[in-house]
Amino acid sequence: MKPFRPDRLTRRSALQAGSLGLFGLQYPELLAGRALAAESASLLPRYGQAKACILLFMWGGPAHQDTWDLKPDAPAEVRGPFAPISTVVPNIQICEHFPLLARRTDKLAIVRSVTHDNVDHTTATHYLLTGQPPPPVSDLRKDWPSIGSVVSRAGLGRPPLPPFVSMRPKLPNDVPRFVEESHGQFAGWLGPTFDPLTIDADPSLPDYRVGDFAPQPGLSTDRLNSRQSLLEAMRNPRASWQTQTGPRAVEDHYHRAFDLLASPASQAAFDLTRETTEVRERYGQNPHGQSVLQARRLIERGVPLVTVFWPNDGIKNVSVYWDTHSRNFIDLRERLMPVADQAFSALLDDLYERGLLDETLVVWTGEFGRTPRIGQRNSDAGAGADGRDHWPGCFTTVLAGGGIQGGQAFGSSDRYAAYPATHPVRPVDVVATVYHLLGVPPHLELSDSQGRPQVVCPGQPILPLFA
Repeated sequence: MKPFRPDRLTRRSALQAGSLGLFGLQYPELLAGRALAAESASLLPRYGQAKACILLFMWGGPAHQDTWDLKPDAPAEVRGPFAPISTVVPNIQICEHFPLLARRTDKLAIVRSVTHDNVDHTTATHYLLTGQPPPPVSDLRKDWPSIGSVVSRAGLGRPPLPPFVSMRPKLPNDVPRFVEESHGQFAGWLGPTFDPLTIDADPSLPDYRVGDFAPQPGLSTDRLNSRQSLLEAMRNPRASWQTQTGPRAVEDHYHRAFDLLASPASQAAFDLTRETTEVRERYGQNPHGQSVLQARRLIERGVPLVTVFWPNDGIKNVSVYWDTHSRNFIDLRERLMPVADQAFSALLDDLYERGLLDETLVVWTGEFGRTPRIGQRNSDAGAGADGRDHWPGCFTTVLAGGGIQGGQAFGSSDRYAAYPATHPVRPVDVVATVYHLLGVPPHLELSDSQGRPQVVCPGQPILPLFA
């Protein structure tokens, strides 16, 4: 079957916590273009309904056939030991270890036929975070810009909070971290101005603090203003620190950092102690759960895009992230699925109760799925007798809110969950769907570092997903 294609429409220089602020600039001409695009897209449903997006990125590649797309009639070496359970939507079943989400499938669009061909973690992420295949060179500044960077460049968001935030909790263990090496999570050729505010702090800890955004004790408003005056003096184009590599970006970072420091309301967005104990426990008192809660606090204060990467809470040389080469079923049952089930469900409930779900798009995905057969080798890493290897041939992405019609499963995989059986979906079409719902002009062209116009996302929105 041919891939689903709607008709084409016409239309760490990042602010790392404690470093310089990375905030997108406002571009009136792009906002005007967005208004024109809204007119040209008026025949399509839900254009621009979402004001924000929370991307829950399950780094490592969740086993789709053990989570969202079980195959109970397949041979034992394919189906594994997990059982499917019924949900609140007739004819949709998911894994028994997602009991909370099973009661919320009326809010979910489960896309079971996403496919690409890259088996490497750090480059496969580029597909899902940008919609584009990774460039042939291993240089983050050659990457295509991430969704959040395009949103930032398009002028969305409300200063002084950044328009794009990335949560990547660093945990106090000696397990190697790999998320930092992933491609597609920064602004790439758009330049460092549009990189995310990257938060590596663990929000589940009592001393959680987002870098130096909170003024240090003894730093008065006068002293802060004096520092800003010094910055103004440094704007002399002959100053030695200014080079052709981006002085304007550095200056903008400083200005927005000062604005954030001077805004108690903005600082409060990062203060999770303002949430009740009941709310924090509902999300889960763990790094992922509290990161998802932090994302909700940011989007309700005007941040248009927050990415939450799964933290590396696995076992060194055995199983890390969702990368279950071994212990697949042990870790899914004990370490991964209960935490994801709780946090995703709490977010859906919280957004609904606050009247934010219709205007907040939530995307749950990994960079690929896992091999059809347990123990099957498909990459250099291979798989143990109790694990599954990398598999981009078919996997599941889940969307909710922001104009998405819940209660549906779109596309399907074959009987082994190996390849799409109906409606193959490319990552570029998933990203085009996100852009469509956020009101980013279709087929938007931006200039790369060489001044050449580039179509940011040549994909097509997946129309059956829209309410």
